[in-house]
Amino acid sequence: MRALPAILSCLVLTAACAAPTGPPSSAPAPVFPAGELVDLSHTFDGQTIYWPNAEPFELRTVADGVTDGGYYYAANSFFTAEHGGTHLDAPVHFAEGRQTTDQIPLERLIAPAVVVDVTSASARDADYLITVDDITSFEAEHGEIAPGTILLFRTGFSTRWPDAERYLGTAERGQEATAKLHFPGISPEAASWVVANRQVAAVGIDTASIDYGQSTLFETHRTLFAENIPAFENLAQLDRLPATGAYLIALPMKIGGGSGGPLRAVAVLPPAR
Repeated sequence: MRALPAILSCLVLTAACAAPTGPPSSAPAPVFPAGELVDLSHTFDGQTIYWPNAEPFELRTVADGVTDGGYYYAANSFFTAEHGGTHLDAPVHFAEGRQTTDQIPLERLIAPAVVVDVTSASARDADYLITVDDITSFEAEHGEIAPGTILLFRTGFSTRWPDAERYLGTAERGQEATAKLHFPGISPEAASWVVANRQVAAVGIDTASIDYGQSTLFETHRTLFAENIPAFENLAQLDRLPATGAYLIALPMKIGGGSGGPLRAVAVLPPAR
């Protein structure tokens, strides 16, 4: 198992940190986390953006008030498609027999992250396809992407949320509206290059899909998911992350047999020097 950072190792690798064998120590417990936390998830509410043919998020009130016992009580039911808002795409979403949401190893969800910035190209072209050159140019400046890294792409489109017209290219609903989607994504060539040349834990993007809006074959999904590489979509605040040095904690709702699910993604920034 690949070693996790010290700030996370006590959580996922061993219980030894909670069971000292020697005399009690006067040393303070290590602080978690070592760096600032950045929330990379959009809120799930009535404004959450979904694929045009997916049902939107609904929060239904079950109770909200003072009970017969004299105390306040609140409870809700929520309804949502797996693939909307900030969410996980499990490999089985486009690859039969690959991992479902509950089967994805934690090492793919908690890992170092790098951020490839393609905001300039995406601002010029809403249908921009992230290229192999975008990745290799990043590596020429920041070094080769290490095995077990989460590869994030920043297009700048999260600043358009929750305006569906600007974020998706259309605010229309229904199956016919999917032909009017316009937003950047990862080119199939770049996805194939990543699979062949780098051992990433996962990929993520601040748009509605890792395939660009005009895709009809979803080749990027199919290429990555065939190798059990999950994806995080509709991420927020990637501009707060450095190109290298942050850690990502991306934990979805653990849906048995799921093809995805709502995601709470948090970045841990490197400590300020």
